[in-house]
Formats: sequence, C-alpha cells, structure tokens
Amino acid sequence: MLSTLSLQEKTVLYMNGVTKSFDGFKAINNLNLMIKPGELRAIIGPNGAGKTTMMDIITGKTRPDQGEVYFRNEVDLTRHSEAEIANMGIGRKFQKPTVIETLSVFDNLELALAGKRRVWDSLFFSLPESGRARIDEVFDIVGLGNRRHILAGALAHGEKQRLEIGMLLAQEPELLLIDEPAAGMTDEETARLAELLKGIAGERSVVVVEHDMEFVRALDATVTVLHEGSVLAEGTLDRVQANERVIEVYLGR
Repeated sequence: MLSTLSLQEKTVLYMNGVTKSFDGFKAINNLNLMIKPGELRAIIGPNGAGKTTMMDIITGKTRPDQGEVYFRNEVDLTRHSEAEIANMGIGRKFQKPTVIETLSVFDNLELALAGKRRVWDSLFFSLPESGRARIDEVFDIVGLGNRRHILAGALAHGEKQRLEIGMLLAQEPELLLIDEPAAGMTDEETARLAELLKGIAGERSVVVVEHDMEFVRALDATVTVLHEGSVLAEGTLDRVQANERVIEVYLGR
C-alpha cells in the first residue's frame, strides 16, 4: 500500500524502498525517489549506479524484489506489464534513436500516433484530422516542420533524437524517461535539445539520465546522483558538484 509520505504531496512517480538484485548483486538498493507533476529532473551517476535498472523497473521491464513504485499516487506499477505501463502515459527513449530511417519524418510520427492500437489495426490506420493537427503541434515543439517529408535516415543525429522525442510526445505521455540524449551531439544540437526538454516539462514530467555535465547544467533542473543503487545526493548541480562523496565516487574519476 502507498505509504502516507507520498499522500502528503501529489507525485507523478513515487519510488520507496525499491531493491533489485541480480545474482546476489544489488543493482538497486533501497531507492527512494519522488518526481512531481511537470518536473524536469536530471539523474547522474557512475556506470553501474543503477540508472538503467531504475528505468527498467519504472517501465515494467524489470520487477523489483521489494519496495513501492507508484504512478500518479494511485497506480502500482509493479503489477502491470510494459505495454500496460506505456499505455498509461509513461514513455521511454533509449540512448540510440530507434526511428524508422526508410520512412519519412511525418510517417514516423504517424506510426507513433497509431502506436497505441493493436498491430493489425495499425496496418489499416487512417489518420483523422485531429491526428494531423496533433502531428503539426509536435512538429512545432520539436522544430522539424521543414523536414517532415524527407526520409528519417537523412536527418542529422540531433534531429533524429528530436524526432524520437516527438514520437513519444505524439502519444501525449504524462512522464517521459530519456536516456543520455546528448551523446554524440554537437554543442549546437545539445543546446537546442536542452531548450526542447525544458519546454516540454511543465505540461508533463521529464526524467533525463545523462553524463554530460554541461548538458545537465543547461537543463537547470534538480539533480539526483545515484551510487550503488541508491540516492547519494540531490539538489542543484552546483550543490551536488560540491558534495565530497559525489566528487569521490563520480566527478573525481
């Protein structure tokens, strides 16, 4: 049952005492995390800190051994499948873009919009006027309107990242989990992506896992530092960068 602590404040994601072991190794160890509606949060930490396992647990790919994981204070995510969780309004973007490069940018967004349907229905999906309007809104958000008719494979790396974020937005998620989006980007692409994510937050919650400290600074968000599967420090980037333990286990390497 959801503990009384989370009931005092509205949360979009609540993790309490979450633990997950693999062959005796605790990838997640008594993890506590709360994300508010509309919040932009950055998650940092050394390799092996548990960042990927945390996202796997939130999205239903991995079941925790113990602990609470709640969506919107009411849905126990540990009782639902990956597909059910995705349909609830939790979207996940992996580090490497997974756009269909042989389709146009518009067609990628159209398929994403049809994605909540069954596969058979999606084959015969006819985009209604409301769907076209939604795609136009997404183009405005991600800044790819002038690229809509080209093949997705012709996009630059940063554009592919923005397209994939747009594909998630097309399904109007309440919570986005985004894994190392700045990897491989130019400085200009990184700055543009940071502005995009800041603009997306507010209407929805965005959790960004990242290693690039300049990108994290550009996000201007609360930073959570994970180490050995639990929260080591939390606060502004300046505050966590000044934390001696964070310097010892992560930044000093």
